[in-house]
Amino acid sequence: MIGRLRGILLEKVAPEILIECSGVGYEITMPMTSIYALPELNQEAIVYTHFVVREDAQLLYGFANKVERKLFRILLKVNGVGPKLGLAILSGMSADQFVSCVTHNDLATIVKIPGVGKKTAERLLIEMRDRLKDWQSDNSTLAIGDMSVVAHHELNVINDEKGDALNALMSLGYTQGQADKAVRSVYNNEMKSEDIIRHALKSML
Repeated sequence: MIGRLRGILLEKVAPEILIECSGVGYEITMPMTSIYALPELNQEAIVYTHFVVREDAQLLYGFANKVERKLFRILLKVNGVGPKLGLAILSGMSADQFVSCVTHNDLATIVKIPGVGKKTAERLLIEMRDRLKDWQSDNSTLAIGDMSVVAHHELNVINDEKGDALNALMSLGYTQGQADKAVRSVYNNEMKSEDIIRHALKSML
């Protein structure tokens, strides 16, 4: 089990990053809440990981702190929730915001997450209510720190900030039309891709 990575951040094209640890480069797919917490390129990052071995792949999922990883692992126990949906949920909101939605039975917000229909949202609220009844945030873990490697997404990457934002949103489950509309609504030419993604996600939730 790989539980932690510490190395130099070489690439950051949301939702994927490349981190070099002792000469080995790890491709990592992360929720946007974790990517926002990363340092600049060529700086050291420490990540806590969730490692998954499948018949056809070995995957590392990662997050900026142990709280996000904890919720991701709980989400995976819900019927019908896989890693992709777990990442989409944690890209649209923090762990504590999701817990607040569950606590207040906020179906309307959950349904806006890509890949979550009404039935899935209702199941999430019901099953997570019991799983999160003793939830406590550990703010001491909110350092740069949780990541994961996922199979490489084959996307037609556009090498500019706006294009990177569009590709990131589509990899999270939004359609090209949804992503394009959200990006256009928030974009200005001085924004970096992470800022575009952050504001676009807020506009859709």
